[in-house]
Amino acid sequence: MSLSCTETEKSTVIILTNYISDKMAYNLKMAFIFTVIAVGLLLVGSELFWRHFGLHGEFSRKFVHITVGSFVAFWPFFLSWGEIEVLSLAFLVVIGISKYLNVFKVIHSVQRPTFGELFFALAVGVIAVMTHDKHIYTVALLQMSLADGLAAVVGTRFGHTTRYHVVGQAKSVVGSLTFLVVSLAILIAYSGIVQPVNLGVLGGIAILATIIENIGVQGLDNLLVPVLAAWLLALAA
Repeated sequence: MSLSCTETEKSTVIILTNYISDKMAYNLKMAFIFTVIAVGLLLVGSELFWRHFGLHGEFSRKFVHITVGSFVAFWPFFLSWGEIEVLSLAFLVVIGISKYLNVFKVIHSVQRPTFGELFFALAVGVIAVMTHDKHIYTVALLQMSLADGLAAVVGTRFGHTTRYHVVGQAKSVVGSLTFLVVSLAILIAYSGIVQPVNLGVLGGIAILATIIENIGVQGLDNLLVPVLAAWLLALAA
């Protein structure tokens, strides 16, 4: 008996390969569509909730920041890098239009001048270009969605007596400490689960991220913090 495949066997292999390829392409397409719908629902739902209950601007804005940002942080696990880059550009356009027309008041309700939401959308695409390591991407974006989001919420609620000003921005010791602790916790989790990194290096990254979060004017920290984290983690890996 010949060891080579018969024509029938070859045809079967080709059919199976095409089927699997088409199935994967379909699943990726559905994941992309689901992602767009999910972000849209989060934004619209938060906007309606904000308008109905009239919540404090910073709390409502950071709720969107934490939920949407944390969702975006895990995109590489079900989207391709190209799709993430496309979505980054799309959200830049949508947020830019929303900011100009004041559509989503829930994310534009902060009183101080800021372009933080635009910088975060830009960070999504920049990091997708910088690294194709899913875990580094996730950790980098969680630095802003979780660390920055929780710092703002805790600082607003408990930081009235520990406030200080940096580059004309009101900060609090409580808020900055929250950022540092959450940032370090995320980095330690990465080190313990994915790639061991020296604790001193992790502490240095968390401290640098906290400093940048303090001095980043008009929301520039939303871009600089995740980019710095991604770059330093890639060097340490």
